[in-house]
Amino acid sequence: MERHDLLSVILNRRSVRSFKPDEIPQIHIDQFIEALRWAPSAGNRQPWQFYLIRRSELKRDLVRAAFQQDFVAQAPLVFVICGVPERSASRYGERGKELYVFQDTAAAIQNLLLYATSLGYGSCWVGAFDESQVVEVLSLPAQQRPLAIIPIGKPAEKPSPPHRLPVEKILTTLE
Repeated sequence: MERHDLLSVILNRRSVRSFKPDEIPQIHIDQFIEALRWAPSAGNRQPWQFYLIRRSELKRDLVRAAFQQDFVAQAPLVFVICGVPERSASRYGERGKELYVFQDTAAAIQNLLLYATSLGYGSCWVGAFDESQVVEVLSLPAQQRPLAIIPIGKPAEKPSPPHRLPVEKILTTLE
């Protein structure tokens, strides 16, 4: 995929659930990690931990944790994004723990999804999973909470654009 302006990348991003087995070059993986770590976060707390999974057996275990969403194991690369609520809470108290950690990790995830799209990869934000199973599969420490599973690979499909509500239903202008 050739480079596009950011709005074009945003408009072309899709939730891809079918991947080719092509390996992802290390330079792209390194760039994905940079896209994740340079996301904005409240007070620059960076309340996240990223897990990069290539091992087939771990991906299969994540499929079970994700209610049998088989495409997770089909992708050559899977990220699990965890929030670390105490990093936000240490500066912002309950609001950091209950809100900012989720906003901040969502920004990191969006960076990853958009950057993957810009390089011609498909990805999917998987939020439907049994959190305790993911904790067990990855042996996560108690202070980390898995928030998303992101499979990435060359798309084997080109999903149609999803329906979007018209602007007048989602925008209120106050002048």
